[in-house]
Amino acid sequence: MTHAFAPVQRLLSRYREPAVVQALRSTAAAVVSYVVALRLSSEPAPLTAPLTALLVVQVTLYTTLTTGVRRVNSVVAGVLIAIGFSALVGLTWWSLGLIILASLVVGRFVKAGEFVPEVAISAMLVLGVSRVADTAWDRVLETLIGAAVGLAFNVLFVPPVWVRPASEAINDLAARMRTLLLHIADESGSATTVEKAAARLHEARRLDNDIAQVDGALRQAEDSLRLNPRVREGVLFRLVLRTGLDTLEICAVVLRVSCRTLTDLAKVRGSEPLFPAPVAAAVRELYGHTAIAVESFAQLITAQVSANAEAAEARLIEELDTARRSRERLAVLLPEEMDRHPGQWQLYGALLAEADRVLDELSVEKRSERLLEELDRHGRERRERHPRLHRLTERASSLTRSG
Repeated sequence: MTHAFAPVQRLLSRYREPAVVQALRSTAAAVVSYVVALRLSSEPAPLTAPLTALLVVQVTLYTTLTTGVRRVNSVVAGVLIAIGFSALVGLTWWSLGLIILASLVVGRFVKAGEFVPEVAISAMLVLGVSRVADTAWDRVLETLIGAAVGLAFNVLFVPPVWVRPASEAINDLAARMRTLLLHIADESGSATTVEKAAARLHEARRLDNDIAQVDGALRQAEDSLRLNPRVREGVLFRLVLRTGLDTLEICAVVLRVSCRTLTDLAKVRGSEPLFPAPVAAAVRELYGHTAIAVESFAQLITAQVSANAEAAEARLIEELDTARRSRERLAVLLPEEMDRHPGQWQLYGALLAEADRVLDELSVEKRSERLLEELDRHGRERRERHPRLHRLTERASSLTRSG
């Protein structure tokens, strides 16, 4: 018996997680909309209402308010098209084609957005019933009931904030970058085959897919912070995470270029180690400390949910300083290698330049500069979108200062 209820117990133990909260909210909204529609609609099974509520209760309040209106527009437009066609023709193969074409065209004009196909779907469903007029208006009523209940649920029961999943995704991305950097560091003093170097290059290229996934999680987190009354510093949180991910993306691109450089170096070195022992030690230290710096940077930008900003920043500064010293030692040792292998000087110079770029991007000063630029840009865009509100705010603040 205990084993039978184990999944339920695990679900209840995770009741605070956003995914669980979202499932409970969607279920409750669908049930409430069905009960309301039973009382107001003449349909014996008004399933359009819970279906609409389920679709309208999106993951975040922002997406609910933005997609809910477009979804209602699409359903209502499809119903009205079906009413017009039912008054003129019946359901035949050519009328079905006309109604689909008309629905897809009208959907562009009613600003249904990504829900344009739902205009045609609603029209076809209504056109296929016997009592078109009565059923059509009941469908409109059910759609409005479902939309109203869904919007009410998201206003009264605010959706969860998805910052933690986005932060975890950023930390996972940094961990994969750290692993790649440590692999490169460990292999710097050995005879690396072209196949092994190419494998590291493919590993670096896979980071692009990881970044795309993190970007999706971050977009969801950004939407959850918009219009959310539970979040006071939503704009700052969004910009901190977004600028941090931009930095990691730049570092991933540079890291991929470095792997390309090391692959080219492996081709020309053949069976010899990539670097002699002294140079390999400096390379190992450089990439090793850079790996820890990448991880510390991710912890720093996600500090609003992990509450360890000071420790992460101190660790980041320390690792960057150590990495820069290793880089300077490497810059002193590489000219000797260039003298012995003059045809490889471009590859050595590229490695130094790429290391400089990563260390510069991870620096605390660069992070603060980028964050301030984004804050200024956000404030400027908000003033341009709402100039009247901005003037009223400035006038109120000036009156407060003079008083």
